[in-house]
Parts: sequence; C-alpha cells; structure tokens
Amino acid sequence: MSSFDDRKKGFEKKFVRDEEMQFKVNAKRNKYLGEWVAEKLGKKDQNKEIYVQEVIKSDFAEPGDEDVFRKIQKDLKESGIEILDQEIRDQMASCLERAKKDFL
Repeated sequence: MSSFDDRKKGFEKKFVRDEEMQFKVNAKRNKYLGEWVAEKLGKKDQNKEIYVQEVIKSDFAEPGDEDVFRKIQKDLKESGIEILDQEIRDQMASCLERAKKDFL
C-alpha cells in the first residue's frame, strides 16, 4: 500500500471521528438547551426529561440549528413566555460552549 493510500485512510478516519464528536457535542448542547427551556416552561421530573428528549430529537429534522431554534421559539411562544430570538440564540451558543468543554 502506498503512503498516499495510508494518508487517505488516515484522513477518512479523522473525518469520521470529527463528525462523531460534533454529533455528540450537538446532542449535549441540545440537552442543556432543553433543560433551560424546560425550566422556563415549569416542567419537572419526568415531564422535563421527556421535553429534553424532544429538543434533542428536533435536531434531526433538518441540517443545522434552525430546527431546534424554531421548536424552542414555538414552545415558549405557545406557553406565553416572551423571549427575544437573540436570547435563545445566545443560550444556544452558551450551551454549545459548555458541551464542547464536556468533551475536552
């Protein structure tokens, strides 16, 4: 096997590892985000855990973060909780940084 093939396989393995790590970080971010929203919605115990799982699953609707953002925005609005879009986005960024630290 040539060194080029070895390098190619090495890059492919790194790509897979990086993608897996990003998936885990995003899931953890969504967990933290779901907990934050659940608290605002007054959800506790099992209802809180169910809601957190809903937030995590909402990230599978489409690529990117907008599906999660829209779910949270909709849930807060339907519950009569007024919150600025920027506050949600700031919390998403904060939860992402926290999740990244968990995996360092």
